[in-house]
Amino acid sequence: MGYLEEIEELRRELEQAGYEYYVLDHPSISDYDYDHKLRRLEELEAEHPETVVPDSPTQRVGGKALDSFSQVHHKVPLESLQDVFDFDELRAFDQRVKGVVPKPDYVVEPKVDGLSVALEYENGLFVRGATRGDGQVGEDVTENLRTVRSIPLRIPDAPAHLIVRGEVFMPKKVFHALNQEREKRGETLFANPRNAAAGSLRQLDPKVAASRKLDILVFNVQWVEGEQFNTHVETLDYLSRKGFKVIPHYSCNQVEEAIAYVEQVGENRDQYQFDIDGAVIKVNSLADRELLGSTAKFPRWAAAYKYPPEIKPSRVLDIVIQVGRTGVLTPKAVLEPVRLAGTTVTNATLHNQDFITEKDIRIGDTVLVRKAGEIIPEVLSVVKEKRPEGTQPYQFPQVCPVCGAAVHRDEDGAHIRCTGAECPAQILRTLAHFASRDAMDIEGLGIAVVENLVGAGLVKTPGDLYFLQEGDVAKLERMGEKSARNLIAAIEKSKQQDLSRLIFAFGIRQVGQKAGKVLAAKFGTLDALEHATMEQLVETNDVGAITAQSILDWMASPQSKHLMDRLRAAGVNTKASEQQVGGRFEGMTFVLTGTLEHFTRDQAAALIEQQGGKASGSVSKKTTYVVAGEGAGSKLRKAEELGVPVLSEETFLAMVREEDKPEEK
Repeated sequence: MGYLEEIEELRRELEQAGYEYYVLDHPSISDYDYDHKLRRLEELEAEHPETVVPDSPTQRVGGKALDSFSQVHHKVPLESLQDVFDFDELRAFDQRVKGVVPKPDYVVEPKVDGLSVALEYENGLFVRGATRGDGQVGEDVTENLRTVRSIPLRIPDAPAHLIVRGEVFMPKKVFHALNQEREKRGETLFANPRNAAAGSLRQLDPKVAASRKLDILVFNVQWVEGEQFNTHVETLDYLSRKGFKVIPHYSCNQVEEAIAYVEQVGENRDQYQFDIDGAVIKVNSLADRELLGSTAKFPRWAAAYKYPPEIKPSRVLDIVIQVGRTGVLTPKAVLEPVRLAGTTVTNATLHNQDFITEKDIRIGDTVLVRKAGEIIPEVLSVVKEKRPEGTQPYQFPQVCPVCGAAVHRDEDGAHIRCTGAECPAQILRTLAHFASRDAMDIEGLGIAVVENLVGAGLVKTPGDLYFLQEGDVAKLERMGEKSARNLIAAIEKSKQQDLSRLIFAFGIRQVGQKAGKVLAAKFGTLDALEHATMEQLVETNDVGAITAQSILDWMASPQSKHLMDRLRAAGVNTKASEQQVGGRFEGMTFVLTGTLEHFTRDQAAALIEQQGGKASGSVSKKTTYVVAGEGAGSKLRKAEELGVPVLSEETFLAMVREEDKPEEK
């Protein structure tokens, strides 16, 4: 078999396997076989790049990142639907329809809570995908939609031109897994699957969109050439035959039957893999739709029933504190079991101390509970008239319930955090941050390996990393001797990192990379920083009173002292490089502007900081020098106005090499 034939056969097999897995949910080959075939196709296409086509399965991984999204004018407007909020309104909708069409048939579909898009095909090839936007104009998100595995990149026996509409969503299990990963990395959590899907689809880098595992349900033919249909159900059957993942639907000819199905969908909403916020009732006949027409805002042949949020009473049995991976203490109400939105709820988030105080929630209270966005149970209010005698206002603990370290309230918010450097609740994020590229830069120590080490009980604090034994690491799942050897070597190498990286790796509140460099340059050793006074700290550039207090508190903690002693015992470097301490640029502030020829601005800034100086983003009277490259603009003009010396790139290079006295431009 020649390479062209093999490529075509692999594409056919992979497309069929993808359709069975992502659309039919009935795979016929194992993940291993699929991955093996995909890798072989990638190898063949790499050897013969002229064979790569847009609909190849290899093109779903995400292409080149975009600068922005271009506009798309929809050939057929993507209309919104009129909302109804009770069954009487739904019956009134039925009467309006019957005023034009005496005996309508209806189709009922769950209303997916996602992001509406239009998919456009030319001669069977997927050529364009756009968001709904305002219904008339949307954004071109074609490259991101290519990464959605349930969207066919080519359809069989295709018309010359086809546009379909669907709803992109993030499956519930994917949403929960994504938020778990974001929590481990200390990133802001997505509020709900809809926000997560919208944010993922609008990523400028398609590789990020591909990693989010979005899905789609198609529910309408917007435009088609050469095909005739009589009913909406016929169009859905047509789309299903073409390989699309079609919205589940139910046909009926009486509004009361439609209402019964709407109720059934609501009762079973927890069984769907996607979130729903209602049900859509549509006239089935396309000819009847033409007769009914549309208003300026909505089609007259459809309505969207929105489920009212269920609110039920329950009793607060206890309030418990959970410590998240970022150290935030989060209170949770333990409730008497109550049925809400298809599931049994036994606890609800109380957010923070301010939330509890504002609503005056106490143990023993009867409270009204609902599911926020049909996902997270929350307490709406207290039924004060049912409050038992002797209840007391709830107050947060003064120490972490997990490790006993002092807790601290954020200056800029309502969060209360554990300050323990070795708190077990925070260990995953603490280790991941400690090993990250900008901190100790331990190659190969990602979150998966961290979880492996912690799960096996080999590591409980960052200091434990430096006492790991290669044999113990090699026994872990998915490691082996070579991986263990590489990891131990990377950990050993990190011992030589500069003090500035170690300071940043500690994760002290308010102390980022820049502050780490400034502190290392100022104090020179970890010992000196550990015994620094408030006065010494606030005298340091870019260190204010709040940051100084955070450093003092962290250094005074018994857990922090234990960690520093452990690192010293392991031989981790605790001194700043000679370049940073008393460097040529100590006390100087530089501003970089324009395009530099010999290096990027980041590289130039790194050179300045290595010599003890500071790279700033704005010009002021305190600026020592402005380094001006090609095309320098407003910063150069500001420097001239303030009389700040301006250096050419050549002169700046001479300063770095300590060749000549700087010559002003």
